Amino acid sequence: MHTTVEFPEVLRLIEERSTAFRAAIASAPDLDVRVPSCPDWTLRELAQHLGDGRRRQAAVVAAGPGAEPPARTDPKGAPTAPRDRAELDAWLAGSTALMLDALREAGPDRGCWTWWGRSQAPETSGAVARHQVQELAVHTYDVQLALGAAQPLPTDIAVEGVDAFLTTVSATTVPWPFEPATIDLHAAEGGSWRLTLDARGVRCDGLAADAQPGDLVVRGPASDLVLYFYARLPFDRLEITGDTAPMDRLAEWDPNE
Repeated sequence: MHTTVEFPEVLRLIEERSTAFRAAIASAPDLDVRVPSCPDWTLRELAQHLGDGRRRQAAVVAAGPGAEPPARTDPKGAPTAPRDRAELDAWLAGSTALMLDALREAGPDRGCWTWWGRSQAPETSGAVARHQVQELAVHTYDVQLALGAAQPLPTDIAVEGVDAFLTTVSATTVPWPFEPATIDLHAAEGGSWRLTLDARGVRCDGLAADAQPGDLVVRGPASDLVLYFYARLPFDRLEITGDTAPMDRLAEWDPNE
């Protein structure tokens, strides 16, 4: 994990994005509005998902290493999120507080269940916290988009988010089944990464300034990179040089199949 963000700062960013999500939800004139980037959900169902998810992560972290994750809740059927606006806001705040309490109790290095066991990210509460910043940031964008007021992700969260996604979601020890390739990604605000796709899997490394370009070079604002990773923006929003086939295959490839 290449993060330079210390654990207390990660927890602060979780709180910050949770507050931004709640503010966006509170500003919505109608919580039955559909969310374009999550078309199966209304704003109310997205709020349900976010609150349930933070409570679930609190239980995962508190359970410690080796424990099975608690069952997921269907946001369309779960009765836990209040319909009253003030009560919903308090429930969302409480969901984040439960997760933050569990993370503080565990600290950054304690093991816990994660879904990314074959990636470069460790299976620790610190890695869970890091991923939660991105969950909250992207879903805050979703609410803003539904309200016609989408804003870029904050720069510090976005730059961290590029690395978090590449090392957690893209990286894997499962052998790459296609032609070997390298993909270079450059955030406009600073930060460069190389994905190496070959028989050893998909690996993410930092990229030296004098390195020869990879087979595909992708540049853009860090927010646009993260939103592309999470299928919120199209690939052509980015500056692309080289063969796009490796990125297309990586986006479609499921290493667990």
